[in-house]
Amino acid sequence: MAFSALTPVFIAIICVLIGIILKGSRKGTKKLGSKPSQKAESRPWVDEDLKDSTDLQGGEEDDGGEWQGLDDNIAHIPFMTEHYSEEDMVKRSKDFHALLNNRRSVRFISDEPVPREVIDNVIKAAGTAPSGAHTEPWTFVVVQDPEIKHNIREIIEEEEEINYKKRMGDRWVNDLKRLRTNWIKEYLDTAPYLILIFKQVYGMLPNGKKKTHYYNEISVSIACGILLAALQNVGLVTVTSTPLNCGPRLRVLLQRPVNEKLLLLLPVGYPSKDATVPDLKRKPLDDIMVVI
Repeated sequence: MAFSALTPVFIAIICVLIGIILKGSRKGTKKLGSKPSQKAESRPWVDEDLKDSTDLQGGEEDDGGEWQGLDDNIAHIPFMTEHYSEEDMVKRSKDFHALLNNRRSVRFISDEPVPREVIDNVIKAAGTAPSGAHTEPWTFVVVQDPEIKHNIREIIEEEEEINYKKRMGDRWVNDLKRLRTNWIKEYLDTAPYLILIFKQVYGMLPNGKKKTHYYNEISVSIACGILLAALQNVGLVTVTSTPLNCGPRLRVLLQRPVNEKLLLLLPVGYPSKDATVPDLKRKPLDDIMVVI
């Protein structure tokens, strides 16, 4: 009788011991599972809002800190810039604003020839843009061949017609009506040059591994902004075009590698004699700047 009376007590003690063991094993599992997150935290450039196709979650590019093709012992040299007087600074800032304030998106582009050296120089200017870890993740494809330009036009107009009729939605199409745009892109044939800007979502190292291109889309976008300013500086016009659903076909047409994705297309030339632009107004400074 004594033994049977104590049996429930023994069972209770055994259950408590089992519970303690199971709880300890779960804590150990959590600690093991937390290691990948610690690794992610050690990569501060991986931001869910800004990671820009930079995939560091596994794969060859996530090399655990191996060589990325960058010189660890790069020399640092003295730097100086022109120190203008206040009067000159104000004048230069006003002149530069006046220059860029005349920039417009122009869809009527002349076939008048443009010196190739000018195109080379404006792209060199775009190539001065800053980039994540100085990876310079951009490729500027300059198309001047009439047949290739027409092939580009055919691809874009085919997709753009579908975009306007099915993909974009009524609100987007209605917002564009006042700008008088549609899927017909005659300027793709008439412009002397088409510049297609590709972002390199990763690079390739000599050993065949992928090289991470940090913030590649932001870096290339900055380069595009400089390119627009450089074109305005030499009196050429363009319209920023982001051909929806055309990127893969254009990449194949232009024989670009799989690590490049089309970001922007710019038809470049002089405005045609009958060119018009919408009479749009820009926001005043108070609407775009906050001083704290």
